Amino acid sequence: MLGLSVPRHRLGAVLAGFSLVAAGVVVQVTATPAAAATPHRILFDNAHAETAGNADWIVSTSQPDPLGQDSSPSAETDWTGALSSWGVALQKTGDYSLKTASSALTYGGSSATDLSNFDTLVLPEPNTLFTTAEKTAIMTFVKNGGGLFMISDHTGADRNNDGEDAVEILNDLMTNNSVDSTDPFGFSIDSLSISSDYPSAISDSSNPVLHGSFGTVTKSLIASGTTATLKPADNSAVKGLLYRTGYSGNTGAFFATSSFGSGRVAFWGDSSPIDDGTGQSGNTLYDGWNDSGATNAALALNATQWLAGGSSSGGGDDGGGGSTCTSAQLLGNNGFESGSSTWSSTSSVITNSTDESARTGSYYAWLAGYGSAHTDTLSQSVTVPAACTTAALSFYLHVDTAETSTSTAYDTLKVQVLNSSGTVLSTLATYSNLNAASGYTQRSFSLAGYAGQTVTLKFTGTEGSTLQTSFVIDDTALNVS
Repeated sequence: MLGLSVPRHRLGAVLAGFSLVAAGVVVQVTATPAAAATPHRILFDNAHAETAGNADWIVSTSQPDPLGQDSSPSAETDWTGALSSWGVALQKTGDYSLKTASSALTYGGSSATDLSNFDTLVLPEPNTLFTTAEKTAIMTFVKNGGGLFMISDHTGADRNNDGEDAVEILNDLMTNNSVDSTDPFGFSIDSLSISSDYPSAISDSSNPVLHGSFGTVTKSLIASGTTATLKPADNSAVKGLLYRTGYSGNTGAFFATSSFGSGRVAFWGDSSPIDDGTGQSGNTLYDGWNDSGATNAALALNATQWLAGGSSSGGGDDGGGGSTCTSAQLLGNNGFESGSSTWSSTSSVITNSTDESARTGSYYAWLAGYGSAHTDTLSQSVTVPAACTTAALSFYLHVDTAETSTSTAYDTLKVQVLNSSGTVLSTLATYSNLNAASGYTQRSFSLAGYAGQTVTLKFTGTEGSTLQTSFVIDDTALNVS
C-alpha cells in the first residue's frame, strides 16, 4: 500500500500505518547551463535597413564583431544599439559568439558572415526585400539545421519609405522562394497594426522557450505590432506560445515557433519588446526590454538558446545541421523492471519490496525512508540528440512521511542535471516532506536546453535525524522529438 509513514527498516514488521497528506510545495530553481564547449554562433542582420528611421536594431556599432567596441561588456551601454541588452546578455554567458551582417546574406560562400558559419540568423524587422539569392540562402540554411528568428512590426511600418514593411518582407521570404514556397513554416504574418497589449504565454511547463534557463516567460508587449495566423495543416510543428488578449489556437499568435527541415524557426510580432531604449544619437526608442509588465528579456534569450540548439554545427556545409531527430524514449530501464540495470544507485534504492507499491509492474525506486540521517542517490546518463526540438523529462513521484510539520522541509529530494564531470548544471526541482500525498503524481521538465550534450539525470534523497520521509519514483521517461 502507499502512504506508510514509519521508518523503512521497520516496515516489514508493521501491520498498519498512516499517511500525512500535506499541501504540495515545490521549490523550482532555474540555472543557466555551463558554458558550451563551442559557443553558439549568432548572426544579427543589418543589411536590410534595420537602422532606418528611428529603428536601431543592432547589438553594437562595431560590425561585424561587437567585441571591437568593448571586448568584455558588463552593461548594455558598453555596446551601442537598441539591441545591445540582448547582445550583452548573451555575451556575458560565455556560450555565444555574436556577429553582425552588413552585406547581402549568403550560404556556402567564403565571407566571414556567410550563414554556413552560424547556428542562428536573427532578422530584426528587416525593411528591404531579400533578393532571390538571399531567400534561397536563408531557406537552405534553415532546412540544413540553422535557426531563424524573425521579428516583425506592424503593417505600414515602412521606415525607409521604399514601399515595403517587415510584414510584407517576411511573408515574401516564406511564400516566394526557390526552396519551399508552400507555407514551409506553417504560419503567415497578419497585416495588422495593434496599438497596445500584453500578450500572455500559454500553459506549457515543458516548453524550453517559455521555461528556459534565462527565466520563465509570462507576458510580452505590443506597442504597435502584429500577430500571425497558424496553419498546422501545412506544418504540424507550428505552435503559438504567446497570444494577443482574447485570442488562442490558430489566430492572434504574437510569438510562435516551428521547424523546417532540420532547423528551427521563431516569430515575434513586434520590435518594441527587443528595444532596450538606448542606441545611436537621434533615434527615438522605447524600452520594451525592461518593461515591468512583461518578461521580454527571458523570451528573447530563451528563444535564442532554443534556436541555436537545433543542430550540432549549425547550418554549415559539412552537413552537421542536416541531422534529423527520431522520436524516442531515451532512458534505459525506465520502469525499473530490470532491477538495477542501466541506473546507478545507492544500496536497496531499486526494489520490489511490498512495503511500498510500484505505480506499474513490480519494481520502483525508493529513496530515503529510514527515519535517521541518510542520503540515497539514483542516476543515469543520457545523450540528448542535437536535432530534437523537444526533450521532455517526466517521472511519477509518491511522497509519504512521518513528519508533522506543515511549514518546514526536513527531508528533501533534489532532481538535478549534471555534466560529465559531475558539475551540477541545473536543479530542476526540490521536493520535501511537505509534498506528502497519497498516490503518485507525474512531474515534468524540459531538457531541450541540453540538446547535443550528454548529461546525467540525478535524484538525491536526504533525510534528517528523525522521522522518516520516503520518496518513491516510478515510470521515468525522456521523450524526444
